[in-house]
Order: sequence, then C-alpha cells, then structure tokens
Amino acid sequence: MSISENEICLDLGVKQTGSIKRDKITDDNDVKLSDLFKIGDVVEAKVESKSDKDGEITLSKRAVDDVKNWEKIVDYANSGEVVEAVVTKAIKGGVIVSVDGVDVFVPASMTGVGKDKDLAELVKTTQKLKIVEIKEDRRRAIGSIKAVLKEEKKAQEEAFWSALEEGKVIEGPVKSLTSYGAFVDLGGVDGLVHITELSWKRIKHPSEVVSVGETIKVFVKSFDKEARKVSLGYKTDDENPWNIFKSKYAEGDIAEVKIVGITTFGAFAEIVPGVDGLIHISQIADQKIDNVASILKVGDVVEAKVVGIDDEKQKVSLSIRALLPEAPAEEVVDEAPVEDATEAPADDTSDAE
Repeated sequence: MSISENEICLDLGVKQTGSIKRDKITDDNDVKLSDLFKIGDVVEAKVESKSDKDGEITLSKRAVDDVKNWEKIVDYANSGEVVEAVVTKAIKGGVIVSVDGVDVFVPASMTGVGKDKDLAELVKTTQKLKIVEIKEDRRRAIGSIKAVLKEEKKAQEEAFWSALEEGKVIEGPVKSLTSYGAFVDLGGVDGLVHITELSWKRIKHPSEVVSVGETIKVFVKSFDKEARKVSLGYKTDDENPWNIFKSKYAEGDIAEVKIVGITTFGAFAEIVPGVDGLIHISQIADQKIDNVASILKVGDVVEAKVVGIDDEKQKVSLSIRALLPEAPAEEVVDEAPVEDATEAPADDTSDAE
C-alpha cells in the first residue's frame, strides 16, 4: 500500500493493516526499501504481533525468507551444486560466506588459502563453494571453497591431457628450478625442461638460462598421461650451433677463428659460438713443430681453412698451414765435373774475353 524509509504497509485483505519494519526486511542499511518494492507488490511475510489498540499487525519478511533460504541451503547440500556467494567476514578459524542470505561457515582448511596467508584477503570477494555439511538442529551450514577448486583443477588437467600432443608449443611461467632442470607451469600441470634441453651450450645450472617467474615458450617432446609427466624442449633447431655453422661454412671456406684450447696434438678454435674445430699440430705451420703453445695461445684470433666436416660426429677439421704461401721449389742445377767447369770452350775465347 505504501513505502517509507523505514517500513512498508500492506493490505492484508482484512480490517487491520500490516506493516514490516526495515530490520524485518533486510540488515543492509544502505539499501532503499523503494528499490526493493513498488506499490502493488505481493509480499509473503510471517505475523509476529497484533496491536489491539490500533488494529495494526506487525509482520516479518525475513522470517519467511530465512525458512526458504535455509531450504535452498539444504537442497544445495543434497545436490552438491556449486554456488557463488560473497565472503562477508573473516573470523577465527575461517570465513563467513552469505549464500542466499544464510551465513555459511567455511573453515580455514577449506578456503584454499595457504596457512601463511591472511584470510581477510577473501573478504568482499565472490567465491564458488559447495555446502558439505548441514546441522539442522542448529541451522548451521559448512561450506568448502577448496572442494570446488579441486574439481576445477581436475577438470582443467583432464582438458590439458586430452589436448596434449608431441610438438605442441605452450607458453608458461617457470615455476621452480632444480640442479637437473626447470619446471614450467603449463596450466595446472607442470612439465620438466631437462638442463640439456635448455641450451645448446653446456651449462652448470638452469639459472644460467631461465629464472623463476619468467614466462617462456616450450614445446612437448614426450609425455606419459598415466604417470602425469611431460618432458619439454626449450632450445630450438634455429639456435643449434651446428646448423648455424653449416649455414655459414662449407669445406674449403676460410674462417676467422678464436683459439679456445691447447693440447699436445693441436689447438681447438671456436668457429661460431658452440662449434669448435681442431687445428691438428701438423696443420699449424709449414714446418714440423713439437710444441703447439710455442705458436698459438688461448685467445688468439687467426684465419684457418675448413678442411673437413663430419656431419655425423659434428666435428670440424681446420688448417692454418693450408693458407700459408707455398715454399718456393728449390732450383735444380746440373753440376758439371770440376775439370770441365774450369775449361772454357775454344770458340768461346773471344766471348769470354
């Protein structure tokens, strides 16, 4: 019949009128009753008291709503339905979630929040939960956010494994590092990039290539759905030093190389990062040498010729000697007998003179 700031008046179809005070409608002080009702609405409410003096009947809408809402909570518990509701406050041992106007207690262990985190972070957030326990005598309900998170994770994992295939490229953050590799979060499932798959160069620890929290692009090398294991690759063929070398050099080409190691049988020189070639001791100089270190030292940059490429073993043979100018051939002179050499021919006397 009418709506004021603090109550609504109802036509009960009898001589007496009915009224419902604000606190018997909602406990939200910010809401306006004019936003909840309009003239002509039919309202279901429970009679609480009757005044003989003015014939007014006082009713409560919340009393009816509480019964109906509790019935909903019981239905949610029986069906296992997932509901969405707002966390209203954090209390000792858990949080309170308002589900259809009913306060549902979610113990800390069922919030999905770690032990070292503050439950207050959940206040005013909308969460999905299941009603896992009902106490009818006390009208108390216990919910679990963690149960929904667990189901969602399981569904996410199943979807992941169904779509997984070798060679598939996935982007994800590095979750943790170990001495033998890096674990990457692939979306609810962790995959391992073995240390040998992180770089074409030999590294001592994965931290030389990636860091925790860094988002990287990996590809699936192999997987075992039953064991829930995924092996990943990070280094690509485009970065393969041997492929880079082959794209730049062929047998007979000349390369500027850097000496990176000295041995008794020769010197190793870096041709491109990740590919070294051997300059055998016999290919260092145009004469026999006994000590490689007497000619070359680590750090020297020299020109060398690619004289051999072994694709199968990925080995390269180099030669400095092949680039050295050839020694001039010795002149061959027919030596005449001493006595002939001292005698000049008779007809050459005048010329000789």
